Amino acid sequence: MNQQDWMLMHRVAAGDEDAVAELYDRFGALVYRVARQLLPTQAEAEDAVQEVFIRLWQTADRYDPRRAKLVTWVMLIGRRHLIDRLRRNSVRGTTRAYEGDPAATSIDNGPDKQPQEAERNIRLLERITELPKLQRIVIERAYLQGYTLREVSQQLEAPLGTIKSALSRGLAKLRERSKADWAV
Repeated sequence: MNQQDWMLMHRVAAGDEDAVAELYDRFGALVYRVARQLLPTQAEAEDAVQEVFIRLWQTADRYDPRRAKLVTWVMLIGRRHLIDRLRRNSVRGTTRAYEGDPAATSIDNGPDKQPQEAERNIRLLERITELPKLQRIVIERAYLQGYTLREVSQQLEAPLGTIKSALSRGLAKLRERSKADWAV
């Protein structure tokens, strides 16, 4: 158990601004990199990082260093928030297009739009559905739903080693198939 991490989160929970700044200094760049990979614009990624750290502050009293390292906990909170944000954006986009909003159908080729990245993400989701059932379920739950591998193991009533192996094999297949997709 890392006593320093627990004390830091205890101070964050108490509203200590210096502790929040220290938490951001340690993990802000990491959370931003992940947000930037998942979100289409720099502005959205920056907003998401701010929201993640607000959520970390609000839930700091729940951190338990016996269950996870601080970096793991921060990234779990971050990943869950980013997935929620992507889902909200997806629903909003569908609703806007359905309501006939011209902004939803206009084409914007500005520097912030990354259609190739969106196409890659769609293709990746298609590839996930092509995986064997266990590999697909593990990847969906771990990466898209935010569960830990231990939680997935418990949900599926399977040994943790089996879950880890399924994740490893599934990710290897996705990498292999993605290389083939983008080599064309």
